Amino acid sequence: MLTFTTENIFLFGSLLVLVSIIISKTGYRFGIPTLLLFLFTGMLFGSDGMGMQFDSPKDAQFIGMIALSVILFSGGMDTKFKDIKPILAPGVVLATLGVVLTAVLAGVFIFALFSWFGMDTRLSLMVSLLLAATMSSTDSASVFSLLRTQEIGLKHNLRPILELESGSNDPMAYMLTIALMNVVLSGADFSAQTLLFELGEQFLLGGALGYGAGRFAVFLVNRINLPNASLYPVLLLSMVFITFTLTDTLHGNGYLAVYVAGLVVGNSRLSYRQEMETFLNGMTWLLQIVLFLTLGLLVNPVELVGVAPLALAISVFMILVARPVSVFICLLPFRKIPMRGKVFISWVGLRGAVPIIFATYPMINGVDGADMLFNIVFFITLVSLIVQGSTISVMAKKLRLDMPIEKTGNEFGVEIPEELGPQLHEITLREDMIANGNLLSQMNIATGTLVMMVKRGKSIIVPNGQLPMEVGDILLCLTNNAAQKTPGKAGVTTRVDNPKQT
Repeated sequence: MLTFTTENIFLFGSLLVLVSIIISKTGYRFGIPTLLLFLFTGMLFGSDGMGMQFDSPKDAQFIGMIALSVILFSGGMDTKFKDIKPILAPGVVLATLGVVLTAVLAGVFIFALFSWFGMDTRLSLMVSLLLAATMSSTDSASVFSLLRTQEIGLKHNLRPILELESGSNDPMAYMLTIALMNVVLSGADFSAQTLLFELGEQFLLGGALGYGAGRFAVFLVNRINLPNASLYPVLLLSMVFITFTLTDTLHGNGYLAVYVAGLVVGNSRLSYRQEMETFLNGMTWLLQIVLFLTLGLLVNPVELVGVAPLALAISVFMILVARPVSVFICLLPFRKIPMRGKVFISWVGLRGAVPIIFATYPMINGVDGADMLFNIVFFITLVSLIVQGSTISVMAKKLRLDMPIEKTGNEFGVEIPEELGPQLHEITLREDMIANGNLLSQMNIATGTLVMMVKRGKSIIVPNGQLPMEVGDILLCLTNNAAQKTPGKAGVTTRVDNPKQT
């Protein structure tokens, strides 16, 4: 048996991360979700595998809070208002009413399953609803990871709907879990009025404090003028943790607050944006790995065998009934989303780290049968990642919803400070563009345009006026705002890197 200690935690932790990354490279080729492999790696090294001992739900919950704060903030930063504005209403309805409907439908089914089929263990209706509430949201880490690593392009604005839903529905599931857990623990002292007040308080405080924190973070980053650019990502990270803990202390929803703060920061003009996004992307991946490894270590796989039949039945019901019914009810008013789009949204009801983390709350607070609830949630998460996570791209193709993903950035990997304005664009040379001569100086390019670099095949060339040009060359141009409004005489068409240029 290997036990984590102060002396070996860095060695074992680093070894687990290294092994996970190596395994994920192999699994990616076969379409296996990367996060699922991290989970399996933790189970492989855990108590029923290679013997690493980790049995602290409280520590797992703490790691989960840190990881989810960064994951949700990063997801919010990557979500652009222009993308979610057309789908804001259906996304919000799915993230609120959809979570409640899923919890109610699954909770009633779980209660009936334990009551009608003569199970040795009986769950009360409230405990059944509590179990369902922990699994009622789609997992932001899983959805963000799968949609982005698999580079899935989707028609009918389905991708922003799914990302908005998964990024904003964790707070509702968290509030339902905490509220129902308090009901189970308090028994007869339960008050529906108190429950509704707590839900409203968490929503209002979480949204308001998140917006305020986001605005303050933007102001601070743009005005503080630090001597070292590397400190800006660290400053932003500290703001994420302050936002979460301050909101949670004031009885607001910390997960909602960090997501809203990320939305505000990501959609504001920001100094050193590239450095901060690169840092947060790396930090998000590291925390996802650590989170899934931790949860894999926490579970005892042998105990999953005992709950497998029950958990499998609940999984099938949630995938084929609870999720589709809640999605179709929520999207009834939104007729622009086609039937096959609704079917696809129903299928992407991924469970992941969030339900497992939420399942640790009953364990820590002493709810009867909490260990069994945790094992059921863990098994259902495995089924969801294996069945749904591995088939997202297949379902998109079968439903004829897939499309080429929109290209971002440029061929050169060059960025300019955001405060200078959107001025970088590319030109791909055609035959007619060099009809008057193939030297760069002979081309008709708009006044005020500077050709910075030329990409020919895999080579990058720093040009001058006497550089002979070839069809297919890609020119990286820097253009001032006035020149952007003056097309080239040769009718040069450009691909704009930033949509704000169009």
